[in-house]
Amino acid sequence: MDKQEQAEFLIEAMPYIKKYFNKVLVVKYGGNAMIDDDLKSSVMRDLVVLNLLGIKVVLVHGGGPEISETIKKMGMETKFVDGLRYTDKETSEVVRMVLAGKVNKSLTDLICKHGGKAIGVCGQDGHMLKCEIQDEKLGYVGKITEINTQLITDMLGLGYVPVISTVGYDDEGNVYNVNADTAASAIAGALNAESLILMTDIRGLLENKDDPETLIHKVYVSDIPALIKQGIISGGMIPKIECCKDAIRRGVKKAVIIDGRVSHSILIELLSDEGSGTMFL
Repeated sequence: MDKQEQAEFLIEAMPYIKKYFNKVLVVKYGGNAMIDDDLKSSVMRDLVVLNLLGIKVVLVHGGGPEISETIKKMGMETKFVDGLRYTDKETSEVVRMVLAGKVNKSLTDLICKHGGKAIGVCGQDGHMLKCEIQDEKLGYVGKITEINTQLITDMLGLGYVPVISTVGYDDEGNVYNVNADTAASAIAGALNAESLILMTDIRGLLENKDDPETLIHKVYVSDIPALIKQGIISGGMIPKIECCKDAIRRGVKKAVIIDGRVSHSILIELLSDEGSGTMFL
C-alpha cells in the first residue's frame, strides 16, 4: 500500500473510528488464527491498533488444540460424548492450567509486545463467570448462570485490553470448561457491546458451503430458522450462529462471523465499507 492508498484508507475508516470510539468490542479468538504464529501476531497487532483508536476491546479466547495436546502429553485419555469433550475433575484442572496459564499469558504478552496494554484473566477471577453443569453426561462443561463484569469494566476504564480465558466457577469450588463462543456472546451482552466478532476458519455463512464466493453478507436473526430449515445453516455453524442470535437478543448492536485465517480481517470488517464476513442484526 503506497502513501496515497494509506491516506484513502484512513479517510474511509474515519466514520467507523468515530462510530466505535469509546464503545465496547468483544472478539472471540480461536481456530487456525490461534495456531499459526504469524496470524496470531497479526491479530494481536490489530487489537492494539483498535485499542489505540479509543475502542474498548475485550478478547475472549479458547484453546481446544492446546488442551488436547497437553492431555496427550500427560498420558491422559480424551473422551468425547456426541462429539463434545467430556470434562471430569482432573481434565477441568488441565483446562484451567492450559487456558488460564499458557494460552492466556502468551496472548497477553503478544499484545504488550506490540505496544498495547493487556491483562490476562479467567472467568474465575473476580468471580466473573458463575456456572452450573450444562449436561451431566459432559461432566464439568459449564453453563453460565451469572456474569460479573466489574473486573472487565475496571480494566477497560484503565485503558487495558482484558484477555479472558473461558474457565468458570461455582460456589462449591468446581472448575468448569466453558465454550468460548458461548462465553463471548454472554460477555458481549452483559457489557452492552457495540459488536461481537467471532473468528472462525471460514469466510462466514455461505449459501453454498462448498463455494466460498457465495458469502452471505447480512442476516437478520428473524431469518435464522428459515436458513436452518433450508440447510444453509447446518452442522458446526448452528451453535456459532445461535451465539450471534443470543448476543443480539441481549442488546449487542451486531454480531459478525469472520475468517480468522485472513490477515487484518478484523480491521477490514470494522474500518472499511466492504466488511469481511457475515453480519447478524
